[in-house]
Parts: sequence; structure tokens; C-alpha cells
Amino acid sequence: MYGNASEPLLPTEEPLRELNSSPTNVSSSSCSLNIFDYQFTLIPVLYCIIFILGIVGNSVVVAVLCRHRASKTVASIYLFNLATADLLCLATLPFWAAYYSYGYNWIFGSVMCKVSSSVLSLNMFASIFFITCMSMDRYRAIVHPIRSQRRTLQQASVIALVVWGLACVSSLPTFYFRDTYYIESLGVNACIMAFPNEKYGKWSAGMAWMKNTLGFLVPLIVIATCYTWIRRHLLKAQGFEKNRQKRDRVLKLVAAVVVAFVLCWLPFHILTFLDALVHVGVVNNCDVISVIDAALPFGICLGFANSCINPLLYGFIGNQFQERLHHLFKLRVYQFSNRESSSSRKGSYLKDVETYGNCEKGREPGTAC
Repeated sequence: MYGNASEPLLPTEEPLRELNSSPTNVSSSSCSLNIFDYQFTLIPVLYCIIFILGIVGNSVVVAVLCRHRASKTVASIYLFNLATADLLCLATLPFWAAYYSYGYNWIFGSVMCKVSSSVLSLNMFASIFFITCMSMDRYRAIVHPIRSQRRTLQQASVIALVVWGLACVSSLPTFYFRDTYYIESLGVNACIMAFPNEKYGKWSAGMAWMKNTLGFLVPLIVIATCYTWIRRHLLKAQGFEKNRQKRDRVLKLVAAVVVAFVLCWLPFHILTFLDALVHVGVVNNCDVISVIDAALPFGICLGFANSCINPLLYGFIGNQFQERLHHLFKLRVYQFSNRESSSSRKGSYLKDVETYGNCEKGREPGTAC
């Protein structure tokens, strides 16, 4: 039998609580219900900002990679899937922003509650898993360049399918348990995780610790290990000693990847872990629970912000990606000018573009015209 839907919904039941747990069973808690009104205005605004920036950045990445499918690489396959996962994750933000705006009242129906929650959970896992894959790919390419040449596009595609499969499996509990229930004390139809009442605490804690392990600890260990060995390799490499500026730039990018991952996801997973301790009764101090309730929305926002940072770290900073973006932008400018300019200007501009196109056809990969 599922938990009593008439039980009060704690403010810790955030839109992303399907990544964390579900509303606390207040029958086992002496803490009063604390709802922070600022969440209903501030959080939707933050979600909208993250949504706009993330959609723009990841859409550009997808557009550039689709435009240059002929020069597809293993790294570009992972980058495309990462951007796709981030886009799908960000696409659910308007629903959760509305959920906050209406005071935890889900107005989109039971099906959308289940689908939006499952898509969000699936793509959170997929995004983190693809960041891990890209870190391992960079390790092989820099530390073992000869061995990395054995990588094939088919292998990368199979790995991408496996990653999506693992993400789907990790999200099955969310798809099964997430649903809409009317919370009489608040007068809202909430989108919540409805675990079996008699084993509620164990289910909540188990889900939280699974996400801590699969969604943060394991990826963090792999990412940190890969970039530690990359740093050691670059510091020892004689070729990079001759070009210290280039080496330092690569090392800064390596550090930025690890720091961004930790800063974006560590607060959320710490709060997730503490909330799991609340559900199993290890933490029962009302002040601590109140701090968790107040801090969790911002931890969630930081996790979403990682989807905005990913295009910068894995796309726009790379020289090859910058060349492709410049090429795509130049073609778009030509197409616009071709419609707007006079016939005399068309001929002159067309000649320039044709010259650029001939150069593109004859140049070696990785070189500029």
C-alpha cells in the first residue's frame, strides 16, 4: 500500500526530488512543516535563466556537429550525446518552474508527471556518464596516443548505446513510483515519489544512496583519476616542455573540467545524502532538516547549471570545434547576405565564398585556410 497522499508535503519535495527522495513522512517526525515562500518566485527565475543559456549553448553544439558529420570522431560522438542529454534534461525545466510557481501544484497531469520525472532522471545519469566517457577518451588520446588510434566510431556508438541503457535502468524506479497525489493539507496536486508506506524510509534512503554512488562518487573517481594521469603525463612530456604555454592551457582546461563537475554536483549530492539520513532516522534535528530544505533548491540549480557549462568546457574551447563553428557561421552569413544584397555584391561575395570552399576541400584536417 502506498504512502498516505493526505500527508503534508515538506518543502524538500522539490521538482528534482525524484533525483533525491520524496516527501518526508511527517508522522515519524516532530519537526514542523517549513515552506519557504521565496522558492515560489526565485527558483522559477533561476530555472528560466538556466533553461535559456543551456538550450542556446547545447543547440549550437548539436548544430555544429550535425553540420560536420563527415568529419565525425569518437570525441564528437560523446559530445553530441552529452549535448543531447543536456537538452532533454533542460527541456523539462519549464514544467518544474511552473510546479514551483503554483506552490507545488502539478497542473500537467499524471502522465506528464511520470514522463517528465523519468526523462529528468534518465538524462541526469546520461549526462554524467557521458562526461565520464569523455574523460576516459581524453586520457587514452593524451597518455596512450598510439593505442588510442585503435578506437573506432562503431565502438564509440556502441558505448553510447550502453550509456543510454544504463541511464534508463537507473531511472526505472522513478518511472515506476513517480505519480500525482492530492495533498489535502496544502490543497495541491503534487508530483511525488509514492513509495510503499511500510518501507518508505528504506526506499528513500536506497534511492538517494544509489544516486550518490552511480551519479557522483563513481564518475568522480574515474574523472579525477583520468585527469590526474593526464596532468602527470603532460608535466613529464618533453614536447610540452618546449611549449609551456600550450601545456599550461591544457592543464587549466583539465582542472576546469574537474572543478566544474565537483562544484555543480557536490552540493546536491551532499544534501541528498543528508536527506537520506533524515529518512532512516539518523538525523532528526529540526534545525538541520530546515537547513536541508532551504539549501536543496540551490543545490539543484547548481546541478542544472552544469548543463550550461558543458558546452563551454567540451565544445567552444576546443580549437577544432571553433573552426567548425566559424565555418558554419560564415556560411549562414553568406546565405543571409545572398538574399539581402544587390546582384553586384552577390557576385563579389560569391567569389570569396567559393575561394573559401575550395580551400576547405583541399586543406588537411585540423589546418586552417
